[in-house]
Amino acid sequence: MAEVGKGVNAGKLASNVQKRITRAQEKVMQKLGKADETKDTAFEEEVANFNKQLADGAKLQKDLKAYLVAVKTMHESSKRLHDCLAEMYDPEWFGKEEVDSIAEDTDLLWQDFHQKLVDSTVISMDTYLAQFPDIKARIAKRERKLVDFDSARHHFASIQKGKKKDEAKIAKAEEELGRAQKVFEEINYELQEELPTLWDSRVGVYVNTFQNVSGLEEKFHRDMGKLNQNLSDIMTKLEEQRLAKKGVTTASTVKSEEAANHSLSESGSDAPKSPQKNEAPAVTNGSSDAELPPSVLYKVKVMHDYGATDSDELDLKAGDIVLVLPFANPDEQDEGWLMGVKESYWIQNKNLLVKGVFPENFTQKL
Repeated sequence: MAEVGKGVNAGKLASNVQKRITRAQEKVMQKLGKADETKDTAFEEEVANFNKQLADGAKLQKDLKAYLVAVKTMHESSKRLHDCLAEMYDPEWFGKEEVDSIAEDTDLLWQDFHQKLVDSTVISMDTYLAQFPDIKARIAKRERKLVDFDSARHHFASIQKGKKKDEAKIAKAEEELGRAQKVFEEINYELQEELPTLWDSRVGVYVNTFQNVSGLEEKFHRDMGKLNQNLSDIMTKLEEQRLAKKGVTTASTVKSEEAANHSLSESGSDAPKSPQKNEAPAVTNGSSDAELPPSVLYKVKVMHDYGATDSDELDLKAGDIVLVLPFANPDEQDEGWLMGVKESYWIQNKNLLVKGVFPENFTQKL
């Protein structure tokens, strides 16, 4: 039994070797112009499209994976940055718990973004490209079967043209030609059906891939923007907390100076003149217009007390001087409201950090 098996394998091997020799001879004859070659221009265009489609898909797959690596790197960098902030943030500072919560939410948002990109783009791209190796192998097989068909066709034609007609050889050559033609036409028909469909499918793959990427990016940046805005607001509050503590120290110094001035007034020397009853108090801006930042539009005087009702509003007392500033985004300005900084704050700190909105009809332009 084993001997029979060895004989079959040896016979098959010899047949394959003979086929390769015959194909090589046929290709040489065709290149030398001594044998005509069957051409199919339409199919060759489809093969060219197939090769382009495969190259484009492989490049897109490579770039998607590089994009995912970049997302992963940004995730790790973001996490290290938030960890650094958490370590530096003192427990008594404003919003310590909120800062830790934002760090956790940011980390989860990056993880979700990365995983959804993998699920919706990379996996589908891998599936799309998985069909190409089989089709590529069948295209190569079709080329070999076409050479076999041409070889059988030329062999049959040469026997028919021979001086001595050998009907047995002619019949055998005709049978081989028919078999070669059938094998070629079967695989050729399959590929003629599959290649145009595959070529057309690339559009849907590209649409699906980039819709998923753009949609996931849009949602990710929208959600991340909210977290970043929350963190920015906390940093603003922390700065206000610092300035408020600094203001307490400044207030103590002002009280000491007032006490000294009071002693001088009691001694009767260089005492400032008090305003008469019903006389408007003199307005002292504390600094010339030339010393003000260029972003200040003009000054207004507060005519009536105004108690702030929101965190972005200024708390004003009658007599306060306010430096009016432009809105960073003019669309955010509500009718009848201005943005500004108290002049007293500017004089003490020489910055415009603690600013807020206030109703215009409570003030008078200077």
